Amino acid sequence: MAIEGPFWRAVAVFRVASLAYAAVLMAQHRGYEEPVIGWLVLGVMALWTAGATFAYSIPALRGRPLLAIDLLVTMACLLSSPYVQGAQQGATGTLPVPATWVAAPVLAWAVYAGRRAGAVAAAVVAACDLWLRVRTPEAPILINGTVLLFLSGVVVGHVARLAKQAEERMQRAIEMEAAQRERDRLARDLHDSVLQVLALVQRRGRQIGGEAAELGRLAGEQEAALRQLVASGPPPAKGATDLRSLLLRHGSPDVTVSTPATPMVLPTAVAQGAAAAVGAALDNVRAHCGAGAKAWVLAESGEGTVTVSVRDDGPGIPDGRLEEARAGGRMGVAGSIRGRVEELGGTVSIVSVPGQGTEVEITLPAATPGPLRSGRR
Repeated sequence: MAIEGPFWRAVAVFRVASLAYAAVLMAQHRGYEEPVIGWLVLGVMALWTAGATFAYSIPALRGRPLLAIDLLVTMACLLSSPYVQGAQQGATGTLPVPATWVAAPVLAWAVYAGRRAGAVAAAVVAACDLWLRVRTPEAPILINGTVLLFLSGVVVGHVARLAKQAEERMQRAIEMEAAQRERDRLARDLHDSVLQVLALVQRRGRQIGGEAAELGRLAGEQEAALRQLVASGPPPAKGATDLRSLLLRHGSPDVTVSTPATPMVLPTAVAQGAAAAVGAALDNVRAHCGAGAKAWVLAESGEGTVTVSVRDDGPGIPDGRLEEARAGGRMGVAGSIRGRVEELGGTVSIVSVPGQGTEVEITLPAATPGPLRSGRR
């Protein structure tokens, strides 16, 4: 990712500065009885600094093999310190030959894989450093360097991971904005051409009647479907479904579907069950209210719930009709609507007034429900 570039450049600058610091310590001959070997180690460090800086600048080379080699080279340079320090090993104020250069692979692991990887790399380097100190019992064992290694690995890894997540979110927002612009452009083009033609065919078909009326009806359905396709938003996350997209498929000249402007994201099984229950309610409208009956589907989001109501202008349901149908084995409302919704953890209420139509209200939890309850009522 582009956001990683500044982090890798910062690690490269740290390598160079730490190498210069180690060279200054070697030039002062502080605690190094074998400076010739020390300069050889510094030469290896300089070569690896140049090679690692170049390798990390190429995204394709950044990976665990390079990071592992980086850690091994650093450990080898660190473990060479006793041969350079000689009898001065462990003396107060004496640092290992690489000095602060040992923190470079810790920072690299942290940038690449986050705070956990940074902490593990810090533990490996710290273990080598502590092992060298334990070999000289007369010298005090200081853990200041170990603490700093862990802090740098964890903090830098955490910041790098946050930066990557922020870049991913920004990229997602840019893609959604681009998709919305393309959707708006398509909407304009469709409105100026296809949708106007379909609307004209629908009107003329109704005026002419006969077979032309059927063509007009089909044109109207396709016009509604195209409008819904253009108006739909970006797809939700995997395993979830925007209930609006499922409900809008029921739209037609005789069925008006109204949904919020914002997504109504539900677990896929819940969204599909709710849409199926709405479809069953609309089937009842077509079967029992006669040709030309109108229906309205309204979806709303509440606090922790989603409510979908299906209302029609039919003759209504006579008192006792539902109980009579259930007793006669006709399970349309009881099974296809009420039973399906209750399995999803929701509720169904039916209000019908003879001569004034029927309203079926479906209420579902917005969160993922627990295990589905068996048995339909």
